[in-house]
Amino acid sequence: MLLGVVLVLLLLGGVGPASAHAALTATDPGDGTVLRQAPRSVTLTFTETVGLRDDSFRVLDPGGHRVETGEAGRADGRSDTARVTLRGKLGEGTYTVAWRVISADSHPVSGAFTFSVGRPSATTAVVDPGPTEDPLTGSLHKLARYLAHLAAALLIGTASFVALCRPPEPAPLRRLLVAGWWTLLAATLALLVLRAPYEAGSGPAAALDPEAFGGTLTSRPGALLLVRLGLLMVTRVFLARAARLPRRDGLTPYAAAPGLALAVGLALTWAAAEHASAGIQVPLAMASTALHLLATAVWLGGLAALLVTLRRPTPAAVVARFSRLAFTSVTVLVVTGVYQSWRGLGSWSALTGTTYGRLLLAKLAAVVLLLAAAALSRRWTARLVTADAETVVREHERVPEPVGAGPPPLPEPSPQTPVPEPVGAGPPPLADPSPQTPVPEPAPEDAHRRALRRSVLAEAVIAAAVLVITTVLTGTPPARAAAEAAGPAPAGGVLPASVTTIPFDVGTPGGRGTVQITLDPGRTGDNAVQAVVFGADGGLAAVPELRLSFTLPDRGIGPIGAELVDRGGYWSANSVTLPLPGTWTMKATVRVSEVDQVSESRKVRIAP
Repeated sequence: MLLGVVLVLLLLGGVGPASAHAALTATDPGDGTVLRQAPRSVTLTFTETVGLRDDSFRVLDPGGHRVETGEAGRADGRSDTARVTLRGKLGEGTYTVAWRVISADSHPVSGAFTFSVGRPSATTAVVDPGPTEDPLTGSLHKLARYLAHLAAALLIGTASFVALCRPPEPAPLRRLLVAGWWTLLAATLALLVLRAPYEAGSGPAAALDPEAFGGTLTSRPGALLLVRLGLLMVTRVFLARAARLPRRDGLTPYAAAPGLALAVGLALTWAAAEHASAGIQVPLAMASTALHLLATAVWLGGLAALLVTLRRPTPAAVVARFSRLAFTSVTVLVVTGVYQSWRGLGSWSALTGTTYGRLLLAKLAAVVLLLAAAALSRRWTARLVTADAETVVREHERVPEPVGAGPPPLPEPSPQTPVPEPVGAGPPPLADPSPQTPVPEPAPEDAHRRALRRSVLAEAVIAAAVLVITTVLTGTPPARAAAEAAGPAPAGGVLPASVTTIPFDVGTPGGRGTVQITLDPGRTGDNAVQAVVFGADGGLAAVPELRLSFTLPDRGIGPIGAELVDRGGYWSANSVTLPLPGTWTMKATVRVSEVDQVSESRKVRIAP
């Protein structure tokens, strides 16, 4: 039933634009455009606010040399733009712009595009915006993020269990509180140190750069991590003072309010640094994310606390209180989880056609399994409560009745008066054990408690898997952003997507050369085509006619012709539609004179 509700709301909510990772929507100059005069600046526009770095732009000339630029800034003061001025005078040819910015959700994105001055030219520039992340740095960063999620759940969940479930002996749970606090402190420090190399896509050694670390401290992600460290210091003081409070004062509003405020503050440091901080309905999304994290912590961290508590005799009332608390947490998780799923997905196809959607399905399956284990725990909890109540009744029935309720007792013989034995009485018979003597049996509540401990342990193991998937999910671009990135506008990939060079030889003097053909984006659907003809000397060559067609032999599709138009130095077609992915045969026909022409073919891979 839960799965059906989630999927229906995903479908109904599948309209309206949104994103979380920044997607590039426009460039000035536009990708692939040919300008008569050199531009004075390069401007990029994104779907959301982006953070700029010192190396956010690299502009390369046709020879692959870096063009002198100014400092990266904003266009018209808009936070969703990035602009860099071009200081040097640009000559004729094709230029490559590689860019790298930080999304509002703290993840780096990068890409590249080209433009030409005067006319297109061959270029030796490597169109590479740099790696999105270094493998080792990325792995360490993911590990620190997972430990931070786990430690937050342990810290907040254990504190909530002590305050709301009121175990009779909270002392064993202090180790969980201390472990959660120290782990969260260490993970936060690791995230702060790794932030600079993570943004730059460099190795962990770059964290030793003082200038880069100083830049991290002034960035929004770095500032949020500093706020988290400050809240952890205050939390340490609060926990120390709360431990000295008498048990009867543990739930007073004056004692509980600071703890609740600290928990909400910690949750907001995540909400303000991840997907909720960008896209549509940001205030609602941040509130939903904070509630989702708190409910997760209360439930999953409380499970660890309950598991420790059940290692010794525990009143059934404590287990019953946690059962009610867990049910409330699950309700909050379902409501906030459905909203976040709608916000990140928005369509049926994204559920199975994107990495984010598939991870969401995996998390949903794990949560359903976790709910099944929780239902089993609730059943054992109910039995434990019932058995405990029956035990109380039996103990009450065993209390001896007051004097006077039965026949009067016989008078005790005086020690001076001997009691005559009956005539013919022998030695007293040995006590014959009565067959009705009860044999001690283990209390039913002990068996129920052991079964409950096993089911809670299963919940904790599944919960750890859910946290792993959640950590990966928070670092994956949501499907809405991926859809925008795959749209007509270039959005963070390496462009041009597909470049093919086809040599030709008509067999006449001056009849040799090459054709460089660019397909943008080189995927199914509409593709823009640009073609440049070079002579045998490597310079641009003018030809009277150039034709291009595409065939997919495996599916019997084609030839599909591209209506190329001579643009005065290069040929282009606004759109050629390639309906299916696969290995297409691209055929170029070059006519160099009234009677001389040649056709050459090459294979080209078209992605889905």
